[in-house]
Amino acid sequence: MDLRNGLFLVLCLQFYVSNVCCLHRSQFKSSFLFGTATSSYQIEGAYLEGNKGLSNWDVFTHIQGKIMDGSNGDIADDHYHLYMEDIELMVKLGINSYRFSISWSRILPKGRFGDVNLEGIAFYNRVINAILAKGIEPFVTINHLEIPQELQDRYGAWLSSEIRNDFGYFAEVCFKAFGDRVKYWTTFNEPNLRTKASYMTGTDPPCRCSSPFGNCTYGNSSVEPYTAAHNIILSHATAVHIYRTSYQVKQGGTIGIVIHAKWYEPLRNTIADTLAVKRALAFDQHWFLDPILFGDYPSEMRQILGPNLPTFTSEEKNLLKAKLDFIGINQYTTTYAKDCIYSSCPIDLSDGNALVSTTGERNGQFIGTPTGAPNFFVVPWGIEKVVMHMKQRYNNTPMYITENGYPQASNSSMTAEDFANDIERVNFIHDYLTYLNSAIRKGADVRGYFVWSLLDNFEWGSGFTLRFGLHHVDYKTRERTPRLSTKWYSTFLKGSNIAKNVGTEFMNLEY
Repeated sequence: MDLRNGLFLVLCLQFYVSNVCCLHRSQFKSSFLFGTATSSYQIEGAYLEGNKGLSNWDVFTHIQGKIMDGSNGDIADDHYHLYMEDIELMVKLGINSYRFSISWSRILPKGRFGDVNLEGIAFYNRVINAILAKGIEPFVTINHLEIPQELQDRYGAWLSSEIRNDFGYFAEVCFKAFGDRVKYWTTFNEPNLRTKASYMTGTDPPCRCSSPFGNCTYGNSSVEPYTAAHNIILSHATAVHIYRTSYQVKQGGTIGIVIHAKWYEPLRNTIADTLAVKRALAFDQHWFLDPILFGDYPSEMRQILGPNLPTFTSEEKNLLKAKLDFIGINQYTTTYAKDCIYSSCPIDLSDGNALVSTTGERNGQFIGTPTGAPNFFVVPWGIEKVVMHMKQRYNNTPMYITENGYPQASNSSMTAEDFANDIERVNFIHDYLTYLNSAIRKGADVRGYFVWSLLDNFEWGSGFTLRFGLHHVDYKTRERTPRLSTKWYSTFLKGSNIAKNVGTEFMNLEY
């Protein structure tokens, strides 16, 4: 009996003993996209190579005290030079799709105020052609947080309606250059989360906020997040309109947007906390999706914000009719929500003006197992709740789980061996996929799942203190090392029944 067949018997025995259902690739359609995800700033490095311009994150990470461990993305995983090695890792995994983003400042160093950088175009052409040659479908995000610093300096980036023209121009450059081969586009990654971080709490560039949300030199946390969001929503609509009218028919692709989708449960079994969950969802996911799919902001936001929430003109509403083809969902965790209108409680500033307090603990018990990231709990059933909510609210618009992953805390003294047996990540992926499959069986039109991430990478404000990768990266040598989760995911994708709580015998498998 070879090792793989022996392992299968061990796993099936475990299934009968523990009554844990085994996952199998065949439980998902053959057309289902299984992949991994990355983003340009977090892995590429080469921040001054190939005629690339400075991005807002290039500038931000060089300001002392902004990143937890003082690191930056100047080199990151050096994917710019090692992309062929990383593509071979994808091939070994057995994924059929790869989600990545395009660096705006690598393609248009000065936005529409300068030339298209042909070296940047050439780089992404090489990546796209190489993964297609391996049978891997590109799933491309046009904007994953970073923008050319030039646009921030010229007119304040997302606070100005000028950005809509720039984003439309950038999107069209991408459609022209890559759309003959790219069939899956997303306009933005997590704008609902990052708009708050940039303009409400001020932790991300351009670091604008006001009391009580944060202590910044400039900003207005009650107005600017909603102005920026308004411009992002209309930038999305502009890009989709361009794609629909000039490219979609001849290129045959689809286009959507990616939303960060935390789930909320009522802290107490009360009407007030049930309404708090509705407000939390309104100020988080519905904030962006309702205008795109329904033409206006949710009523909960209008009632609380009043004139601080922008209104759409008739011309803008007409532009919004372009909508989208699918919803991308980044789903990681779930928390409790408590009402702060009728109850005395500290309002969670990260949830903006929703007038709720969120927590991961109730009656001394965590909602799920804590992880290496603050307020990040393992709650697998949350992914089913999110998907079923999206199914109901948005008429079962096609969905992709564009990010889902497990963070391990890290420091500079830890080695690849310290992270090799990442059984927690194995169990995380297994359990979230199990609940995702349950949602699909209940009729949810989910068409893909992407693990965050292919590699350990630069995790924004956390720097290199968190590791999400299926592959460990040594940030001194840039050596990639597969983990237990790498081999588990590969074995699943290649058609073996997979249970969770597997042992270290997986480490001996080829993949």
